[in-house]
Amino acid sequence: VMEGFNGTIFAYGQTASGKTYTMMGPDESPEDLGIIPSAVNEIFDYIEQCIDREFILRVSYLEIYNERITDLLYPERELKIRQDSERFFVQGLTEHPSTMR
Repeated sequence: VMEGFNGTIFAYGQTASGKTYTMMGPDESPEDLGIIPSAVNEIFDYIEQCIDREFILRVSYLEIYNERITDLLYPERELKIRQDSERFFVQGLTEHPSTMR
């Protein structure tokens, strides 16, 4: 991820199979981080050690459930998957700049 442009963390499974728990970790135990908080910590640890480079970090967070796409950082929007001549993308998905853990 750190040598490229984009990274994705993806969880797939049936309802109540533990996807949210795996991705976020338990609410009552902050030392048992899930995949997303652990990945964010790794990214910021890497950035802090690279004093000769500049990084721009933007974060999006979406859910696909029952064929509906929800922007979890701005859930009021209805999102659609689109395609242009070069790529697929989620139209209207917000990207939030991140400067701290």
